Amino acid sequence: MYPMVPGSTVTLERGKDGMVGLTIGGGAPYCPCLYVVQVFENTPAWKEATLQAGDELMAVNGHSLRGMTKVQAAKYIQRIDGSVTFTYAKLSFDTNHFKEAKGLDMVMKKVKHKCIERMSSGTADKLGLTRAVLCNDDLAKKLEEFNRNATFYKELLVRCHYLLLDFNASSNVYKGMGDLFSQIAVREKAAANEAFTMFADAHRNYHKAGTDFQKKASPIMNKLGTYLHKAVPDMRLTIKKYADAKFEYLAYCLKIKEMDDEEYTFNSLDDPLPRVEDGNYEYRVVLRCRGQARAHFLQLRSDVRVKLQLLNSKHVQDLTDQLEKWTTVLLDYYEECLVISKKANVFPIDIDLSTVVDAQ
Repeated sequence: MYPMVPGSTVTLERGKDGMVGLTIGGGAPYCPCLYVVQVFENTPAWKEATLQAGDELMAVNGHSLRGMTKVQAAKYIQRIDGSVTFTYAKLSFDTNHFKEAKGLDMVMKKVKHKCIERMSSGTADKLGLTRAVLCNDDLAKKLEEFNRNATFYKELLVRCHYLLLDFNASSNVYKGMGDLFSQIAVREKAAANEAFTMFADAHRNYHKAGTDFQKKASPIMNKLGTYLHKAVPDMRLTIKKYADAKFEYLAYCLKIKEMDDEEYTFNSLDDPLPRVEDGNYEYRVVLRCRGQARAHFLQLRSDVRVKLQLLNSKHVQDLTDQLEKWTTVLLDYYEECLVISKKANVFPIDIDLSTVVDAQ
């Protein structure tokens, strides 16, 4: 005999649609009891939160349901005016023990769903797979947008990194040219010496301006890198947990479908399954596990949606701020170089070429 917690009662008020929010399974002629198959979200039963999938329904408003089919029980409940009082027995079982016992089966079903996630609905239906939550998952587009943002940041940082490398190389060239012009100035007469000295100082100032730009640009790159190296990995971990929860829920959906098909096949032969005749305990345990997996999945789904929204808002604001700073720093660099160039207006320069020839 399957373990049950002794009967208790719960009263549910009808919703605006006249429903209490339950679907019922089991019942005559094959199953000795009626039980809750699913509690729908945002209904009186869901808000009251006492009845759960797998719980046995023993009576309604004091009237026993034993011997009724599930259709008869549903019609009886619908005919009741006002509130409905259920006498029920809680299903008692160890969730962890069941998951361990069915571990390999559930893992294979999760893998199966992962493999077919990109299939068309028609192909998936022929394979007997539940795809409603996949097809209607509005997070799919949000996750695609998140991946595009991550790729954009990665490419942006790579380009900024190469830009800084180029600035470093050009700054070193300016420094080398400044040293070279200084050496030339030493060999020249007064006017040319002054001109080449000024030209050398200008190139050294270019080098200094480039170095200052790199010092100011590096923190900006670090800020942009925070999104890519911290926010993105953290979000991917959250998405992974969400995906695991989703596939676990779908695995239980698939398990229930297999058990439903098995029961339908035996019933069509008028040869009921032993598990059904004994109260369909295993099936009800799977129903409970599916309900718990669905609740976990929906909670993670909500968390991912909120986190994505916050991350997207932050990324837009941060990107705008950091690119504005980058543009300002770059503009300051070019303006400083322009001032240096204007100050180094030393042309024309008179050079005694015969001296240069003699030196050679």
